[in-house]
Formats: sequence, C-alpha cells, structure tokens
Amino acid sequence: MSSLKHQILVLMLGSLCVLAISFIIVFGWHMRVKAVDAAIVKANTDIATGMEIINFSNPGPWHVQDGMLYKGKTQISYNTGLVDHLADLTGDTVTLFLGDTRVATTVRSPDGERATGTKVSDIVAQTVLQKGQIYLGEANVVGELYQTAYEPIRDINGDIIGIFYVGISKSYAQSFIVYSSIRLAMLGLGLTLIVGLVTWFFIQRVVIRPLHEITLGTRDVATGHATEKVNVTGPKEIGDLAVAFNLMVERLGGIADEMSKATLAKVSTVEYIPSDDVRVEESDRILNELIKQGCLGQKGLPKGLNQLTLKQVASFLHETCEPVSAENVAEGVSLTRVTVRRYLDFLEQCGILTTELKYGPVGRPVKLFQPVRDLTQH
Repeated sequence: MSSLKHQILVLMLGSLCVLAISFIIVFGWHMRVKAVDAAIVKANTDIATGMEIINFSNPGPWHVQDGMLYKGKTQISYNTGLVDHLADLTGDTVTLFLGDTRVATTVRSPDGERATGTKVSDIVAQTVLQKGQIYLGEANVVGELYQTAYEPIRDINGDIIGIFYVGISKSYAQSFIVYSSIRLAMLGLGLTLIVGLVTWFFIQRVVIRPLHEITLGTRDVATGHATEKVNVTGPKEIGDLAVAFNLMVERLGGIADEMSKATLAKVSTVEYIPSDDVRVEESDRILNELIKQGCLGQKGLPKGLNQLTLKQVASFLHETCEPVSAENVAEGVSLTRVTVRRYLDFLEQCGILTTELKYGPVGRPVKLFQPVRDLTQH
C-alpha cells in the first residue's frame, strides 16, 4: 500500500494537471474567438485605410469606361501595382471588383496565378452589390477561408459599380492562437510548479511531519520509552491526535517505569563475563563492555534506557562505520531524535563513542558520533 505522502502527492499533481488542462482548453477557445474578432477589426480598419489611400493617390470619381474600372483618370482594372502596394502596407490580400468580377487582385488561384476574372461569393454579392452594405466576416475567397471586409464602390451618381475588398487569411488567426497558447502554457506550467511546491511544503510541514513525529513517538512507547511525549503543532485534527497520544504516554508512564525497574533489577543480577566456550549474544557483549567501563550502577542501565534500544543504536553505529548525527541514527532505527540522543550521550559518557563537530556553509555545527571500538566484538 502506498504511503499517505505519495497518495497526497498523486492527488495534488493530478488535480493541478486537470485544472491546468481545463484552463488551457477554456482559454484556447476564448482566444480563438478573440482572434477572429481581432481579425475582423483589422480588416475593417484596413479597408478604410486602403480606400483613403486610393482616394488620395487617385483623385476623381469612380466610373466605368470601355468595360474597365477607373478612379478619376487612373485605370484600376489590371492595376497590379496599386493592389500590391496596399497589400504591402496592410499585410492583407486586396482586390478591386468591377461588378462581381475581380479586375485587380493579390489573391492567387490554386495554380499560383492572380485570380483576375473570378467571381465574388454569392452571399457577399447579395450583401454588397444588392443591399449596398459593408460585409464583415468569414468568406470563401477562391477556395480558401478569410476574415474579410467588402465595401461597395459607387460612381458619381451613387450607383454601385464594384467592390473593394481586403482579407486576412485564417493562418493569421491561427498563428495568433498558437502564439497565445504557447505563452499560456508556459505561464500555466510556471504557476502549476509554484502552486505545487507551496502546497507540498504546506502539507509536508503541517500534516506529514507531525504524523511522522507521532509515529516515531509511538515506536518509542513500543520499545519501552513511555515517558517521551511529542511536541507537535498543526491543524485541529493533528493537535487532537497529539494531545491524545501525550495523554496515553502520561498514563503509561507509571507502568513503564515499574516494568523498567523490574527488568533492570533482573539485568543487574547477571554477571556478564565473556566465555571462550559459549557464544555470547550481541546485547550481552555491549553490556559487558559497559560494565568494564564502569558505566552500570547497582541497578544496571540508567532510568529510561533499555537493552533492546541500546542494541539497536549500537548495531546501527557498527554497521554505518562512519560518523553520523543523532538525526541520522534516529532515522536508521525509526525512533525520535530525543530518545536516540539519550543513548548516544550515555555511550559518549562511557567512552564508547567519540564525537566531532562538523561545520557547514551555513547554520549551526552538527555533532557527529562514531564508535571508539567495535561494540559487537570482544
């Protein structure tokens, strides 16, 4: 079964991923709508700008002469220079129609040629040529979809004789959406990481660490250290659990003391003398070493210490074979640092352990413990 920490991590990451994906989808749809609106606004602005440029550079009324479209004295039909200039200024496709037929255009047919002579779509012809209205929106332009603006061209009498068109390819809107989506994804990833780290730090500090301390305290009680209480702060539920645990420890304290005294009294009656013929248990060797050093009184180990935990601590130090801190030992034997520190201090006082201070780049120095001799051998 996976740990609570892993379950919370999976739940948190899954929730953040679902939230981020949902946000990107909704925002992507929103940006698609905004991109279309922006393209239409651009087309409307560009057609007004283009008409002003045509009027300024070619004074005179619009009219038809010999089947050709004119603006003043300038022939507009087949005037590719004019539409190319407007296209360069706006970045749009530009077309001038005589009636419903393209007579000057930057729009290309599938074979790559200018689409001169092709017709405007029926819906545009009905809106612009018949109703005399400006058409704004998506339209089929020679087989491709564009966000477009069509404006009627009127002669001096007000009759509609043609159409002025500008169009923005859908690739413009798509590139806008892709660019916005990339920026959104980067922003979303950054925010997800920040929220994830902050949430994980909060859970680790407020939930996981207090539960870990209570777990270690429970193991202390299980090994006979019933007087050790936990000092845990956190949410109400964690606080209630800590209070209940400390109440249990307090009630078990008296019982644990009596059991410890009885055990130590029994241990003190045993003479721990090594034998060449009988194999001595590891815990007995440790106690023999302590007896030699004069660390055991008439009642055996000091109050609050027991053989089993002493054996665990000594065995861990022997197996590690390198200087370790009280926190490292506590993690290795799954007990609280306070409990382990009592055994380490006791062994240090008896001359079994030697200590040194390790200074890091920042913070307080760490006290490291290392056996002076092999405690598990004679």
